[in-house]
Amino acid sequence: MKLIILDRDGVINFDSEQFIKKPEEWKPIPGSLEAIARLNQAGYRVVVATNQSGVGRGLFDMTALNAIHDKMHKACSLAGARIDAVFFCPHAADAHCQCRKPRSGMLEEIAARYNLSSLKGVPVVGDSLRDLQSATSLGAKLYLVLTGKGMKTQAAGGLPAGTQVFPDLAAVAAELV
Repeated sequence: MKLIILDRDGVINFDSEQFIKKPEEWKPIPGSLEAIARLNQAGYRVVVATNQSGVGRGLFDMTALNAIHDKMHKACSLAGARIDAVFFCPHAADAHCQCRKPRSGMLEEIAARYNLSSLKGVPVVGDSLRDLQSATSLGAKLYLVLTGKGMKTQAAGGLPAGTQVFPDLAAVAAELV
């Protein structure tokens, strides 16, 4: 099975310092949905792994998060794309949970759900250092996109060894397929 794990905000859709709190605020980055469709057509199962601390902070509730994800799934469908699953951490940073990136718990859960003994070589795409750090210890193949926080992340340095940098998700998809 071919699997790819994507961060949501800044990779698939535009990010916001004020969080994406309702469906109207979720707007896809140009080319991202078509990139997911290309990955699907090449046999990839596309899974999203996203921190959503706005739930834990009380900025929005699970109903709003589900509505945002429903909008994302429908937008993908209109572009001929499919996201197989969305995994998320609803906890605020001070909860010290294992599922919040940069910890690896969410990605370990994805591996378990898909009956994978490891994520060695599985592409993980993010726009922040914590996205990459969550996958480093699991042997995943790391991709930083320069959308969202990606340019700041690259400028800050300290990327894990082997991280490949691409302008956006479309460029990652072109590389993989």
